[in-house]
Amino acid sequence: MYEPIRTKSVHSTMAADARIPHRSREEELDIQLAGHLAALLAVTDELGLTEAGDAIAAQVARLRGGHPPVRHAGLSRAAAPALHGRAHALAGRALVVAASRADTAAAILAAERMDAHSAATAAL
Repeated sequence: MYEPIRTKSVHSTMAADARIPHRSREEELDIQLAGHLAALLAVTDELGLTEAGDAIAAQVARLRGGHPPVRHAGLSRAAAPALHGRAHALAGRALVVAASRADTAAAILAAERMDAHSAATAAL
């Protein structure tokens, strides 16, 4: 009643190819978290928050295997409320990824940064 499949599946050939490097889910989450924290670091440096920037830079270095991040060199000349809003959003993204990979240190840092930027926005 049913005709058997006579050709190889296109899905199984790529998965079996050992020459193509694959990353684990944890490695992908590490890369994503380091990216969000590096973006947060750039905004934090632009706001002039050195102590917070150092803490973020330490987390980025840990996620990248000890390689310290490049610190922010240019300025966007955006207003402080806009920068705090951007930093709050980036810290939120970092918190979601940190919670997904069960990274307590990064999650606490991201939550603290969210609180700090919320407070700074309310004070402006």
